[in-house]
Amino acid sequence: MEKILLITHFAACFFLIIAVLFQSSKGSAMGIFGGGGGGDMLFSGASGTNFVKKFTIALAFIIATTSILLTIESSKKVSGSVVDSASVMDTAAKDVKQEAKKEAKQETKKETKK
Repeated sequence: MEKILLITHFAACFFLIIAVLFQSSKGSAMGIFGGGGGGDMLFSGASGTNFVKKFTIALAFIIATTSILLTIESSKKVSGSVVDSASVMDTAAKDVKQEAKKEAKQETKKETKK
């Protein structure tokens, strides 16, 4: 389930970028693929612009939905702290204690020899 959501999320992100690039800017009406205001633009008519806007809104909704679903899906996994799962800290603490004991034994041996 999570892989399907991830693939859908990435595809929607990619197509949203493409949809935004197809939209013409409001100021000078120069889209990235059409130049200035010509009638031969890919989406030059009102219906084309309307379609791109609706497509962009739909993609934004898909991205928001998949983001929420991915968050819910990832919270279902049993996870703990990295420190809790790592035995490195325990091993390091044991090593420090053993070194301290060795040093204490060596000091007591030196004191008894004197």
